[in-house]
Amino acid sequence: MTFETLKPQVSTIVSNTEKTVNERLLIICEILEKHVAYYNWVGFYFRNGDKEELLLGPYVGAPTDHTVIPFGKGICGQVAVSNKNFVVPDVAAQDNYIACSISVKSEIVIPIFVNEKNIGQIDIDSNTPDPFTEADERFLEFVTAQVATLF
Repeated sequence: MTFETLKPQVSTIVSNTEKTVNERLLIICEILEKHVAYYNWVGFYFRNGDKEELLLGPYVGAPTDHTVIPFGKGICGQVAVSNKNFVVPDVAAQDNYIACSISVKSEIVIPIFVNEKNIGQIDIDSNTPDPFTEADERFLEFVTAQVATLF
């Protein structure tokens, strides 16, 4: 399934007010993991109030011990500080990488902005080396813009 065909599904999920925010976020994770072959772990992290840390939100994929990530630590923690997309073609080449699973080869993290403030991010791990393209970034920016409307 292409990103263009996934966009209306994401919009429909976001606008479904019969579900809670967390239920909608989980459904987004599920459809991304199901329909993009190289998305092997899909989850959301959100800023923990005024603390400089991220808390794990809804996700699909292998269980993770990384339920709290300090700002600056790992790829997600770096995005919380930089406010910029971070594409990691090879996690083994990153000094500040927090390993979740030996099978993860690459990662992409896109921040979520509400009123120009970084409130969280979508984090995707892949067991495929270097699969992420500019198309993934643009699509995930669309997803995070949709998710931002929930807050």
